[in-house]
Amino acid sequence: MLENKTFLIAGAGGLLGGSLVKELILYNANVIAIDINKSQIIKKLSALGVDICSPQVKCLELDLTDEIMMRNFFKEIDCLDGVVNCAYPRNPNYGRNFFDVTLEDFNENISLNLGSCFLLMQQCALFFNKNNKDFSFVNVASIYGLSAPKFSIYDGTKMTMPVEYAAIKAGLLNLSKYVTAYVNNSKFRVNSVSPGGILDDQNQKFLQAYKQHTLGKGMLEVNDVLGSIVFLLSNMSSYVNGQNIIIDDGFLL
Repeated sequence: MLENKTFLIAGAGGLLGGSLVKELILYNANVIAIDINKSQIIKKLSALGVDICSPQVKCLELDLTDEIMMRNFFKEIDCLDGVVNCAYPRNPNYGRNFFDVTLEDFNENISLNLGSCFLLMQQCALFFNKNNKDFSFVNVASIYGLSAPKFSIYDGTKMTMPVEYAAIKAGLLNLSKYVTAYVNNSKFRVNSVSPGGILDDQNQKFLQAYKQHTLGKGMLEVNDVLGSIVFLLSNMSSYVNGQNIIIDDGFLL
């Protein structure tokens, strides 16, 4: 399905991004793995057993919030079949409780994250207009872009669901539809996946509370999300456009 195609994975040094790079290589795709810190990409991929010296993977340091850097990158690249945006840029104060979030931090985090998503999609659309070749863009959104949080699952823990996250993921879903409608070409597809929570060493009390709202799985493993992304990148979803796939084992029911 993906053999000899080239995909860019933004946020390749992260939990989902790194695993996706490994998955695409198994499908014999070529991958451009980008993140703001190249050493983080190498560390993540090496830990996953990916041969970073393989001709199938190229690791690049790229700041998604830097407009000049992004424009130059897309001027230089000549072969790209799709992009998956797993990146999540944020400032050091991100993740505070609602009443502790300042307007300045809220605005900065919205700008960093949603702004970088806009810039990446804009440059991909321009790349498509120039090359007129089938292109699939997949955004990683969230169930909390569709629904208010179940705050009770955080009771008794130091965790919270950041207000910035809710605003960013909701905005991302509609921004994806906007770009799809604006480009207005079935060869250029923008879709989203909205996972539920993904396991990453969370508090055991939280994990138990979360599981009670699912149909039995509880928190997802990274591999539970990859199949839907592969589907959206492949020709099997040729006319799936402007859609959002929810992967949550019934959490939103």
